[in-house]
Amino acid sequence: MKTFDSFSFGCRVNQAEIEALDRELMQKGYEKQAQKPDIYILNTCSVTQKAEREARKHIYNLKRQFPDTKVVVTGCAATNWSKTNTKVNGVDYLIDNKSKELITELLEKKYNFNHDTSDVKRVKAYDEPLANAATDKFMRSKRVIIKIQDGCHRFCSFCIVPYLRGLPQSTKIDDIVAQIQSYPEYVEAILTAINTEAYGRDSGETFVDLIDAILTKTTIPRISFGSVHPWTFQEDFFTLYRKYAHSNRFVDFFHIPLQAGSDNMLRLMKRGYTRDEFIEKLNMLKDINEFAFIGTDVIVGFLEETDLDFEDTYTFLEKTPISKFHVFRFSKREHTAAYYLSNRLKQPTPAVKKARSQRLRDLSDKKYAFFQEKHLEKTFETLILERREEDFQQGLLTNQMLVWVKSEKDFTGALKNVRIYDYRNGELFGKIV
Repeated sequence: MKTFDSFSFGCRVNQAEIEALDRELMQKGYEKQAQKPDIYILNTCSVTQKAEREARKHIYNLKRQFPDTKVVVTGCAATNWSKTNTKVNGVDYLIDNKSKELITELLEKKYNFNHDTSDVKRVKAYDEPLANAATDKFMRSKRVIIKIQDGCHRFCSFCIVPYLRGLPQSTKIDDIVAQIQSYPEYVEAILTAINTEAYGRDSGETFVDLIDAILTKTTIPRISFGSVHPWTFQEDFFTLYRKYAHSNRFVDFFHIPLQAGSDNMLRLMKRGYTRDEFIEKLNMLKDINEFAFIGTDVIVGFLEETDLDFEDTYTFLEKTPISKFHVFRFSKREHTAAYYLSNRLKQPTPAVKKARSQRLRDLSDKKYAFFQEKHLEKTFETLILERREEDFQQGLLTNQMLVWVKSEKDFTGALKNVRIYDYRNGELFGKIV
């Protein structure tokens, strides 16, 4: 029996892809093991130059540890390397995004890996062997990540992803519903997409129709999202959220990659909305549910970002109901519009970028702490996670906030009502009621 291991960098779409690939390989008779696997599959990210460097380092370390292992690299960095004819030491087989879904067939053809699958158990996501073999934190806590859409049509000026993943492609609603129905022991389905707004552009369906279908046609206790993209927030979305906001099944966490709070920066980034338009939508989310947890991504040091532009972004993040943000310093990516614009448009110095980034991180820490404290003396349905420390087990509230739950037993994967009784050292603590 051939063995394999896998790892994924980057977004939750990448994570969903690697989970699906793990299941497919196990169905074909491969055994997952971490020590000296015959094949190691790495799903890469290319959203920043740092992401590509991390992938190269991972490949180098892996080949040093297991020189006889066949290293198979796929994903966005692999696609970029393929497009640019870039040689990466340690890679035995490079598979671009277009061929990613054919990986098992390509491996069997290239390496003559033939299996007698007549006695192989058909593995499903909830089967115990797969749960034990999986190395990711999601499946062990009875959460499954489902990729609903790939590709993007937006071509934001800083983003290389559309060039590496292509135009939108969506999985049909009926197929997603059937997939979720096949996971009866799982308690949360995490829907992931490169751009939720693009869901159904190629099939005539909509993201809102998908959510409604899952909530009405399946019994899975929770659905949540990797990211919900800004253009998704239209009236039909708010109507649906009003309907389900307090049902506990519609997880109240929205990671919305806004990128900037300055109209000048939003225009240069080709985002297609203004700060005021989005302030209104963010406030609508909070009006529907005050405990909705809103996070975002923000880029500092973009082309032509002045002190005034940065202060606009700072004020936007300070005044809007966004409680946590990931801050990235702009770095130009080849083949994007911003890369070519940088020939004539200036960007702030590294020192300025560093200082602005730190100010936003400090603001994020302050706002996140304030939001955490709002949960004191409130009770939330909580999904218990695997991680334990002494007499506490980590859990996720209905808005995906982390909490330490006092527990002598192992409740991994269970839903429990938890009352928050303490906040200390940046963490929430609760007890089952």
